[in-house]
Amino acid sequence: MKYQLVIQFQASSLSDLDQLTAFEDALSEEIGDSSLVDGHDFGSGELNIFVLTDLPRFAFRQVQEVVQRKQMQQEMRAAYRDLDEDSYVILWPPDLIEFKIA
Repeated sequence: MKYQLVIQFQASSLSDLDQLTAFEDALSEEIGDSSLVDGHDFGSGELNIFVLTDLPRFAFRQVQEVVQRKQMQQEMRAAYRDLDEDSYVILWPPDLIEFKIA
């Protein structure tokens, strides 16, 4: 797979972590064979879920469907990068200027 999609949520407590790992599990089921949930990291007030994909915009639409179905309340950010690059292409929110992983 050529791209890494990063889904980022603000998270600071273990209950946030529990809810977001349940979201990660639901996402794994949703995206099926088109992409691969490649784990997460948690710290510095955020949780990042990493998805490997050849179709980052399509995978992000699948993420949005799971967010709506699970009625996620946390603020979400999303961006992707070519695995050979360091810079991210921002997908969400549309007015976000910089995307970084803490």
